[in-house]
Amino acid sequence: MIPDYEKITAFWCEVQDTIENLFSEDDEFSAGRLLRLYEESLKEIDQNLTFHFEKDDEAERIEMIFGCDGYAQSIASVLSLVDAAPVIDGIQIVAFNSRHDPLPACIRVGDDDFALERFWFASRLTDGEYHLSVFLDEPGDTGDNPQVEAAMIYLDAVLGEFDLMTRVSTLSWYPLPVEPLDHGLKPLAELRDLFDAQRTGINLIGVTLH
Repeated sequence: MIPDYEKITAFWCEVQDTIENLFSEDDEFSAGRLLRLYEESLKEIDQNLTFHFEKDDEAERIEMIFGCDGYAQSIASVLSLVDAAPVIDGIQIVAFNSRHDPLPACIRVGDDDFALERFWFASRLTDGEYHLSVFLDEPGDTGDNPQVEAAMIYLDAVLGEFDLMTRVSTLSWYPLPVEPLDHGLKPLAELRDLFDAQRTGINLIGVTLH
C-alpha cells in the first residue's frame, strides 16, 4: 500500500489544531469525540492504523504511539505517518510499542487482571522461521478472549511490536497443561532472552495468527 501523503498531512493538521484541547478537556464526552475523530482520520489513511497515549514520567512528556494491530502490510503506513509528524510541544511521536523494562507484573483487561506468571510459551527456529506458541489457562475464541488480549500486550512488552510482526512467523494459542514444566514449556518472562539469543538467525517475515 502506498501511503496517501495528502491524508497524512491533513491528519497532522487536525492533531495540531486540537490536541491542546484534548489534554485540557475535563468533559470525557468531548475528549472521547476528539479521540474518535483521530481514529476516523487514521482509518482513512489505512484501516489497520491504531494509536494510544502513554505518559513518560522520566522525560516529563506524553508519547503518542502508532501501530498497525499486527498487520505487517501496514508497517509502511506507520513509518510514513510518524516520519511526517510535526513537532508538538510535550508530545513524542513513536512508531510501534517498544519493549518494556522492567516487564509489567500484571495487566488489566476490562475487569480482569492477568499476572505475567500465568503465561507460558514454547518456540522453535526452523530454516530461519521463528514459531511461537503461547499457552493459556483460559482457552477460548481468540477473537474476544481477554487473556489473549493480555498475552498480546505482554508480547509487545517482551519482544517489541516491530519484532513481533516481522520476525515471528507463526503465533499459536494452546491450553495450558497442568504441569507446564513437564511439557518443556517456559515462563513468558524468559522469552526475550531466548529470542535475542537466536535473533540473528531469524529471517524478516510477517506474522500469521492461528
